[in-house]
Amino acid sequence: MSPPKVVLAYSGGLDTSVAIPWLKEHKGLDVVAVTVDVGQPVDLERVRTKAKASGAVAAHVADARREFADEFLAPALRANALYEGVYPLSTALARPLIGRHLVEVAHREGAAAVAHGCTGKGNDQVRFDLSTTSLAPELEVIAPAREWGMSREQEIDYARAHQVPVEATAASPYSTDENLWGRSVECGVLEDPDVEPPEAAYGWTVAPAEAPDSPTYVRLVFEKGLPVSMDGRPLPFHELIARLNQLAGSHGVGRIDHVESRVVGIKSREVYECPAAVVLIRAHQALEGLVLPRDVLEFKRTVEQRYAQLIYDGLWFSPLRTSLEAFVQVTQERVSGEVTMKLFKGSATIAGRRSPHSLYQPSLATYSTGDRFRQEMSEGFIYVWGLPARTWAAQTPSTASAPPRTAKYRP
Repeated sequence: MSPPKVVLAYSGGLDTSVAIPWLKEHKGLDVVAVTVDVGQPVDLERVRTKAKASGAVAAHVADARREFADEFLAPALRANALYEGVYPLSTALARPLIGRHLVEVAHREGAAAVAHGCTGKGNDQVRFDLSTTSLAPELEVIAPAREWGMSREQEIDYARAHQVPVEATAASPYSTDENLWGRSVECGVLEDPDVEPPEAAYGWTVAPAEAPDSPTYVRLVFEKGLPVSMDGRPLPFHELIARLNQLAGSHGVGRIDHVESRVVGIKSREVYECPAAVVLIRAHQALEGLVLPRDVLEFKRTVEQRYAQLIYDGLWFSPLRTSLEAFVQVTQERVSGEVTMKLFKGSATIAGRRSPHSLYQPSLATYSTGDRFRQEMSEGFIYVWGLPARTWAAQTPSTASAPPRTAKYRP
């Protein structure tokens, strides 16, 4: 009788490669490796071959870039999702997608458990565990790195002892993660929040000082909250993101240095490169500001903050996120139009915006000829608007008996 199976989220790196023989040796499980392409630089066939060479009984690979963009990045963009107002949630958004693939493969393979390579102090363990719990509560979740207690050097020795292909022999100064929506970098000198990130930490963006001396303007057309073309060329969302990452990155746009609050209760310093995400969120916000009423914008900002936190906290597959998504979706019905962004020396600024649903009316906003705003009506509006404050003040004890204030004015 064959051993029971476990489905492992396999990146091809040291941790998940070592996890394959470790799960066999310590848990008595046959490992089915699953690699999901969400835009990271990966040779899927090479990763499949390495998984089998490391001892996996099967290896599944999936190109999920379109799925990632359409089903996860699109809702996040419509919600202007920025954790703590800064981080576009690139890594956090990929985890529920990968988790969904793990569960699907586990059901096909008849596995009783899924596994991942996350440590016990990061956010990703929470995201993988909760995605599995939400989609398939009957599956066990195993996290070898939370159990084995090995250093990187010990992992390399373990890999060699178990004939696992090892490409690196020394610790990299940085830990990185990449997908369509961004690149995250941590460890090394970045662990000191008082140290400026060295240029060697960046991989997607040029230093702003070294960016072109002339700006580039990019024209984005949105339909119902999502970009559908770039500079007049219609593109699938995932391709548009990839092109915009290259263009904005070449102008130094998208660098983020953030001390963030992790789910597990610690602070961590993270450096991100999110060129396309930064440009698209700013453009989307500008278009919303043109077409949505003030009360909708204000309430949506509250929703956006909670929405982003749910994603960060690993609660994508939760009824609250689904409910908030329904609200966001309704707000996007009129978020269509064109936004021109100026990319220059690390900045992405709004150069222009227009929409057939614009609430900006020149005849109301102008101070020149053609002004149709009835200014004589403002006095009555102010009276009614200020009535609560006036009533409150009338019931407040008089301060007339208080000693006069002596103001000193310079001649």
